[in-house]
Amino acid sequence: MKRIFTYNVNGIRAALNKGLAEWLRKARPDVLMIQESKAQKEQVDTGVFEKLGYSDYWFSAEKKGYSGVCILSLEEPDHIEYGMGIREYDMEGRTIRADFGELSLLNVYIPSGTTGDIRQDFKMLFLERFLDYLNRLRMEKPNLMVSGDFNIAHREIDIHNPVSNKKSSGFLPEERAWVDGFLASGFEDSYRKMNPEVTGYTWWSFRSNARAKNLGWRLDYNMATTELAPRIINAGILPEVHHSDHCPAWVELNI
Repeated sequence: MKRIFTYNVNGIRAALNKGLAEWLRKARPDVLMIQESKAQKEQVDTGVFEKLGYSDYWFSAEKKGYSGVCILSLEEPDHIEYGMGIREYDMEGRTIRADFGELSLLNVYIPSGTTGDIRQDFKMLFLERFLDYLNRLRMEKPNLMVSGDFNIAHREIDIHNPVSNKKSSGFLPEERAWVDGFLASGFEDSYRKMNPEVTGYTWWSFRSNARAKNLGWRLDYNMATTELAPRIINAGILPEVHHSDHCPAWVELNI
């Protein structure tokens, strides 16, 4: 059995100051996929993870204090793959993969398009090239879990106000259509598999007291290939966990 959590911590140093290590000690995931670490490894006291029994693997952005992904694991992986071999994305620290026997776990932080047209275009091209990359990777690693912050709310049930947000980055028709295509290519949304009609969010704006009002979006996913999906035992989210504007999403696999 393996419990995999994904969590955009919006700055790992800030999250540690808010009690991330204590939560990790209690939650005890087998693997924690972190996005938006916003730090180089040498800027963080990784001893706190080692004391809890975790090995840590970092793929940080070249620009300090920006983006970055990290994997914490109780079991040492057979292999770590840093990036996906595309310079403009790897320099932003967007993907890292850990292999455990036949199981492969890919941690992704998909770009946000909220800062304007240039970054929205960057996001859409990333989505296209990322799916091409995954389609090739699946031939080698069929039992693949893609976890992370997708920066897209897929369906109307995944966002608090779908009507007013229909022209907002993160809920644009072309972004939602990409998720449709992603799933059709051979992936299953673990949360929706186990919670078909449950409204649950993983991100809330810092504005307008949105979290207290539960005005959220579900942006964070654990997506399993169709080969791996039958091994999903359960999946959920943890909105009560407060170290970030996101909360963790988890999946349990019969491995």
